[in-house]
Amino acid sequence: MKKLLLILTIALFTGSLFAQTARVQVIHNSADAAAAEVDVYINSDLALDDFAFRTATPFLDLPAGVEINIGIAPGNSTGVGDVLLTVPVTLTADEKYIVVADGIVSPTGYNPAPPLSLQVFPMAREMAADPANVDVLVHHGSTDAPTVDVVETGVGAGTVVDDISYTEFQGYLELPTADYVLDITDATGTVTVARYQAPLATLGLDGAALTVLASGFLDPSQNSNGPGFGLYVASPAGGALLALPSVPLSVSEFDSSQFAIYPNPATERINISSASGVDLSQFSVAITDMLGRIVSNNAINIDNSIDVNYLSEGVYNLTIFDGNNVVVSKKFVKN
Repeated sequence: MKKLLLILTIALFTGSLFAQTARVQVIHNSADAAAAEVDVYINSDLALDDFAFRTATPFLDLPAGVEINIGIAPGNSTGVGDVLLTVPVTLTADEKYIVVADGIVSPTGYNPAPPLSLQVFPMAREMAADPANVDVLVHHGSTDAPTVDVVETGVGAGTVVDDISYTEFQGYLELPTADYVLDITDATGTVTVARYQAPLATLGLDGAALTVLASGFLDPSQNSNGPGFGLYVASPAGGALLALPSVPLSVSEFDSSQFAIYPNPATERINISSASGVDLSQFSVAITDMLGRIVSNNAINIDNSIDVNYLSEGVYNLTIFDGNNVVVSKKFVKN
């Protein structure tokens, strides 16, 4: 109730004192534990109290045509003097904006640790331009994820987002209302690091305008065991972000349980075995680090092993391919 009263207060305040207003939605996407809840100030006024990670406000009316300061403070702040980040903005009257808070507050415990920042996207939408479509704004807000592509594989739409990097937005995708499967790949489009369902038709989202955010950490072990990577959806109505369901990385008739890699942790070689006795010589493998960078791309040796002696210590993904199709992806530790 306190949050709702604050939102209503700021909306009434700006509506009564300023003839010109703009519509703004704020999304909290900073996965740092120190920023699990933040306070948001507009100039010196507390606008949002204890604003939680992976939540969004509804669209609010804020003053336009004059400079305002958006400030982010710890959740236990006592006033505007406690703000950690202040961003001055001048909004355009009758325009709509989406503002996303990304980045790290803590001085240690996160790698990499880009500082807390606000990303502002103008020309936001509260509904789709075509009521038969779903308009989707994509934002890369995962601090340790590399530049990625988004490839749709469910209906065969192909690459829908090309080379999006941390803090960037991809302008609205105007998608026919259908159920999609989204592959998150490296920038080359050859290695799939995650796969998600986007059941727009099943959820009856015709006419909706949504924001999909890459959120959390690819490697929580390097980031204070924080929340894992995922795709999350914000609606114009605000509230808790909706997690898109993940899909196992397997597109062939093989089940991941049929394949095993050992030893794990490994020091010199990784052995690959198949419970079904499949001839592994027909497959290739790629090894990627936790930032999605390919460190090895080879055919499987005749003895079904892979040399990893040259790798630095750390966590890696070993992905087995059947042609261009991902059969399975498994993590291993190099000692």
